[in-house]
Amino acid sequence: MLLFAAVGIITGTLSGCSLLPVEEEDLQPPLVQPVKETLNVIEAKRSTIAKQITGVATFVSDKTNYMYFKTSAGKLISIDVKLGDKVKAGDVVASTETSELETKIRMQEIAIEKVKISFMQEIAGKGADDPAVRLKILDMESAQIQLQALHTQVANSRLVALADGIVTFVDPIKPGEDVAAYKQLVTLSDPSQIKLVYTASSQNDLVGVEINMDVAVKIKDKMYGGKVVQTPMSVPPSDNKTVQDKNNKSLVIDVQGLPPEASIGTQADITVVTEKRDNVVVIPRAGLRSYMGRDYVQVLDGESRKEIDVEKGIVAATEVEIRKGISDGQKIIMNN
Repeated sequence: MLLFAAVGIITGTLSGCSLLPVEEEDLQPPLVQPVKETLNVIEAKRSTIAKQITGVATFVSDKTNYMYFKTSAGKLISIDVKLGDKVKAGDVVASTETSELETKIRMQEIAIEKVKISFMQEIAGKGADDPAVRLKILDMESAQIQLQALHTQVANSRLVALADGIVTFVDPIKPGEDVAAYKQLVTLSDPSQIKLVYTASSQNDLVGVEINMDVAVKIKDKMYGGKVVQTPMSVPPSDNKTVQDKNNKSLVIDVQGLPPEASIGTQADITVVTEKRDNVVVIPRAGLRSYMGRDYVQVLDGESRKEIDVEKGIVAATEVEIRKGISDGQKIIMNN
């Protein structure tokens, strides 16, 4: 029994030990290789760089006639032309209401006829120096002056072309609306005298353009030569704010050897080189960094980055000239 008791104790002890939790082994995190930074590197090179203005210009007439009524002419009856119409000198392009004027003219003609009859009756028995006859003569003159004034008003109720041209603008005014004095209703342009005009988004876009600069003009895949003949700095001031605002951001270009198909409204691609340098150090614009007035680049020096202050020159659309700080062949880290 003592033997069985000892065996029981030993067995119990061993069973108790088997119920204790097994300690977990310490787990070490696996080693992770650091991600190697991928750099976009471009070598500085020697090249030609040019700053230029490119865009789409339009041919317009060099001789334009802005048509308007000089007085408040009443209500509009009609505008008798539309965009693109060819107009001859003397053609009526717009007219205003004249019904009251026509009535007044007829009444005035009747008044003059009455004065004539009365005058003939007076002069029949009296001499030309008689005061009564003299009064009739003055009445006749006054009536004729009034009639002439009415005829002038009728003439002023019609807008008449003073020269041949093509209609390039028509005001959207509707019949029955009042016509204001000096409000532009129709624009006639001379198709035989045209110029190329480029209008930028702002005057700052035209900085550097000067009179007589060469312009490359492309019309329907053919190249033509041109010259700048007007810039915002050379245009004379205008009292018309709309015209002045347009002139402040426009270039006028004279094109040599225009093709016959070039006409008002024809468009052309233009390129004006304002600054150009050959054999200079050039890098992409994405390689130049700026901070608080400081211009610098990051170069790849072995396996590390190195910042170098630089002096920039011409800044073109996609490239920039570096005058000082780096030389060709150095590896520039792009700022992207």
